[in-house]
Amino acid sequence: MHEGYAFKVRFFSYFRNRCKLLSMYRTHTCGELRIDDTGKTVILAGWIQRSRDLGGMTFIDLRDRYGITQLVFNMETRPELCIQARKLGREYVVSVTGRVKERDSKNPKLPTGDIEIEAEKLVVLNPSEVPPFTIEEVSDGGDDLRMKYRYLDLRRPPLKRNLELRHRMAQEVRRYLDQQGFIEIETPVLVNSTPEGARDFVVPSRMNPGQFYALPQSPQTLKQLLMVAGYDRYFQIVKCFRDEDLRADRQPEFTQIDCEMSFVDVPDIIATFEGLARHLFFAVKGIRFDDPFPRMTYREAMDKYGSDKPDLRFGMEIIDFTTLSRGKGFQVFDTAEFVGGICAPGCGGYSRKELDALTEWVKRPQVGAKGLIYIKSESEGQLKSSIDKFFTPADLQEWMKTAKAQAGDLLLVMAGPKEKTLKALGELRIEMGNRLGMRDKNTFKPLWVVDFPLLEWDDEEKRYFAMHHPFTSPLEEDIPLLDTNPAQVRAQAYDFVINGVEIGGGSIRIHRAEIQQLMFKSLGFTKEEAEKKFGFLMNAFRYGAPPHGGIAFGFDRWCALFAGLDSIRDIIAFPKNNSGRDVMLDTPSELQPRQLDELHIRVVEKEDSGH
Repeated sequence: MHEGYAFKVRFFSYFRNRCKLLSMYRTHTCGELRIDDTGKTVILAGWIQRSRDLGGMTFIDLRDRYGITQLVFNMETRPELCIQARKLGREYVVSVTGRVKERDSKNPKLPTGDIEIEAEKLVVLNPSEVPPFTIEEVSDGGDDLRMKYRYLDLRRPPLKRNLELRHRMAQEVRRYLDQQGFIEIETPVLVNSTPEGARDFVVPSRMNPGQFYALPQSPQTLKQLLMVAGYDRYFQIVKCFRDEDLRADRQPEFTQIDCEMSFVDVPDIIATFEGLARHLFFAVKGIRFDDPFPRMTYREAMDKYGSDKPDLRFGMEIIDFTTLSRGKGFQVFDTAEFVGGICAPGCGGYSRKELDALTEWVKRPQVGAKGLIYIKSESEGQLKSSIDKFFTPADLQEWMKTAKAQAGDLLLVMAGPKEKTLKALGELRIEMGNRLGMRDKNTFKPLWVVDFPLLEWDDEEKRYFAMHHPFTSPLEEDIPLLDTNPAQVRAQAYDFVINGVEIGGGSIRIHRAEIQQLMFKSLGFTKEEAEKKFGFLMNAFRYGAPPHGGIAFGFDRWCALFAGLDSIRDIIAFPKNNSGRDVMLDTPSELQPRQLDELHIRVVEKEDSGH
């Protein structure tokens, strides 16, 4: 914090000296003055944070982006000025001239807490209505209200710190990548619509009636074309757009650190961008990692943690009980493809009410389990279970031994199709980690997840989809399986994960036209469809495409993680709400008929579902 503040002071001093116009309103910022400035006559400008009238004296806290300084108005020496100050309300914009003096009652919580300004002149630059919520560290405004008046919310210290952290991270990203020989290149925002992935946002073309641009979900094909063009190390911090349902870590428009390299393999990519992560951890958080980040295959992550983005801050790994569960007459276990569970330490004293609540929790659609079995070891070591009608105490003791459970622990068990059950157990593991306080936001556990499946089957559409995207290269030894057993093909893909959050993902790309055509075939595209959607890329491959690969990091997510936030919304200056609306700008909104006519668009009224 002190280093960041010192940088801001130096920057502002430089800027002030270069731009004399600032002296019209202020000579210093509200976070700049210290005890060494005692005796100086200064001009400050900013917003009134709060005012305190103590009879003969009026104190005002003046705030700007850099901090808060206390102003003093004395009824004895300047009564007219003091009376004027008493009429000022919160968030008035004022400029004050005065002399720096040492405070009698110092405030150690403020960097400027050793001094105050004895006011000699006051200019009201703009009055303010009473704001709809308090502009404080913790506000009394609800989410909807603060989103509507986002420009006021952004005055609050937490939001200011978030945006300063975001700025600093962006600068450090550019600094590191520039030192590694990367060149920043902008790619178009108006592009073509492509299949796969989320829905596109589309933009009508007035000059080409009936035709549409799409806003990029990612500059994927464009950065591959830059590799064909010979720009072997590219990056940009870029806006991307996806028309998908929102949640805490999603916004319809978001920011990526988008990177691509030529003549590299998976170890080259991981080494380069693990370097970026180490640089950001140290430059922004002051955290140094001495050992290489662990690597884990997709299969290992799913089997141990029920997630391809495991949180390694705590254990509670999934235990396979399938063999132990067979042959005891309990049909749920005997007919299940997989039986697994987790051991929740110290939870053996859970009441029936608490266990019933957990059972209802796992039945939620987000988790998708049909039920929950428990075996609990009470403090004296006595075992109780919801399946003790089928399993003897010795059987249950074997389960506890397999889980390496201690007296006072609780086993939570599920059964069903393997992949679905693993994912449900993964959700339960995270929930129990939250309940037991095991997910400390000040602890960071990064890792790489590698060897993802290339394809995943969709039961509804009865076809394969690319787990990452259609340009991901399969492992060379797995290419023959594309024709015979596509589900077993592994991708040269990798995700970067911190604390259970996927921060980035990428792959080695397909650079040979015949492999790309094979991939399109596996995804169910006809030659005509592939040519129509991706002909420009296939044409480029005919002119000498180098081996290449890359990665894209979710910049908003990374910033939110470093800021200790659960949602990316408060790391973005002007975000959308959960319905994808900007309630401040009141958008999306309807267009005028004239605009629709120019664009050759007709709006069709949505039919009433009741008719």
